[in-house]
Amino acid sequence: MKHKLNFACQTSALSELRAFLQGAMSGVSLSEIEKHQVTLAVEEVCANLIIHSHGCNPEDYIHLEIKDSAQKLVFEISDQGKAFNILTYEAPDLKKVMVEKRKGGLGIILVKKIMDEIEFESENGTNTCRLIKWFHS
Repeated sequence: MKHKLNFACQTSALSELRAFLQGAMSGVSLSEIEKHQVTLAVEEVCANLIIHSHGCNPEDYIHLEIKDSAQKLVFEISDQGKAFNILTYEAPDLKKVMVEKRKGGLGIILVKKIMDEIEFESENGTNTCRLIKWFHS
């Protein structure tokens, strides 16, 4: 089954995204905790795109497609903003972040811990990030 959502690049669209994700995952084989974690991961990637790649421009859009099978969920997030390859992101030194009392910069660490696989590609001006969560028996 596939679920699709296009939403404007503004932070107010994140509540619409959250509701969409909850509905799309209502019948999947994940615990409630896993569903909340996956929602957090997808929302983090989309929030970063909205803020950093699109500068909260409501005329730009992000496309989300969720594909589910018996084995996994695939969240395919596509946009045409400034490319950010999540795979090349280097996590900051957590001790340094705490000492500096810096806010932000930790969401991608969460995404990498929550999701089982992450893929990224950029082609012809379209960036696609795939977040994959396997169903574990």
